[in-house]
Amino acid sequence: MAEVNADAVLQLVGVTVRRGDKLLLDNVDWTVELDERWVIIGPNGAGKTTLLQIAGAMMHPTSGEAYVLGEKLGNVDVFEVRPRIGFTSSALAQRIPGEEKVIDVVVSAGYAVVGRWREAYGRRDVRRAAQLLDRFGVANLTERPYGTLSEGERKRVQIARAMMADPELLLLDEPAAGMDLGGREDLVRRLHRLAIDPDAPTTVLVTHHVEEIPEGVTHAMLLRDGRVVQSGLVHDVIDSESLSATFGESIGVWRRRGRYFARAD
Repeated sequence: MAEVNADAVLQLVGVTVRRGDKLLLDNVDWTVELDERWVIIGPNGAGKTTLLQIAGAMMHPTSGEAYVLGEKLGNVDVFEVRPRIGFTSSALAQRIPGEEKVIDVVVSAGYAVVGRWREAYGRRDVRRAAQLLDRFGVANLTERPYGTLSEGERKRVQIARAMMADPELLLLDEPAAGMDLGGREDLVRRLHRLAIDPDAPTTVLVTHHVEEIPEGVTHAMLLRDGRVVQSGLVHDVIDSESLSATFGESIGVWRRRGRYFARAD
């Protein structure tokens, strides 16, 4: 069993997750250090979302140990840990009221609520929310109802919301899903700027596609059937042999100008 690293942002030691007869994660060891930028890649059902739920203190492992921001899950009140984590996911997105103004979707994250009620937000909060929307290219949507946005616009708003509380850890579950090619490329460029920002939080991004890995990502993990195929520095992990083992078919991988591309061989 791996040695516990008290300084790690995330550490999973022998983590297994079962739901009934189904094994979602199988004996996963994983350590994420401060300032690292990770990408998690694998096919549908590989366990990627389950891994993020553990990392986000949304789920406890069936066995093994999980440490999030220095706290061991099971020994800490998760409601004290979760506000320190920025999280985007389809489950959270479904809870956002369609009639909510975009600016309120973002600013309400500072108070760890979904949907604005009677909270009074100061100018500083509103200004930060507007700056984050601008950072992700949707500053012109501040007064629009969230339900009227395209899928790509919603994803950008969700990332801005995840950044609102200045988190120590940022977890992005398929942030480019549902985007057209232009929208995806614009988002990848913005995530690149985030990745190389020394003041940005430690980040973990989940995707199915190597084309969505922004420059600046430092580490990668490949998952298949709940097991780690390979994990480490991104340039050591993202290659044809490892991707082929992960997806169960022959895949060619190449890199150009810092970006990865793949196709069936």
